[in-house]
Amino acid sequence: QVQLVESGGGLVQAGGSLRLSCAASGRTFSSYAMGWFRQAPGKEREFVAGYSWSGRSQYYSDLVKGRFTISRDNAKITVYLQMHSLKPEDTAVYYCAAKELPRPPYDDYTTYDYWGQGTQVTVSS
Repeated sequence: QVQLVESGGGLVQAGGSLRLSCAASGRTFSSYAMGWFRQAPGKEREFVAGYSWSGRSQYYSDLVKGRFTISRDNAKITVYLQMHSLKPEDTAVYYCAAKELPRPPYDDYTTYDYWGQGTQVTVSS
């Protein structure tokens, strides 16, 4: 069982940066694949970034590649999403997720087992 709690969202101007954190509980955190997803009003939940359980591979949506970085700290059982060069279209509720089966696909939200409550990111133009 894994519990996830996101933090770090807020209001930022276009071009700014934010770092989201996802604090996880559970002894087997290091064996889970992790992902960040987002959902804007009226839109489907979409993949942002993912991290394989080994930590050797990261995956990004083409919409954020080069601007966002996912990382994890197994000692602190925390996953981060560093976001730079934010755009108004990045505005959404951002969710952290974990999957017990640490295999691809990492970009399919239906394959994740645990979710946080979400944190709002608003980018003003």
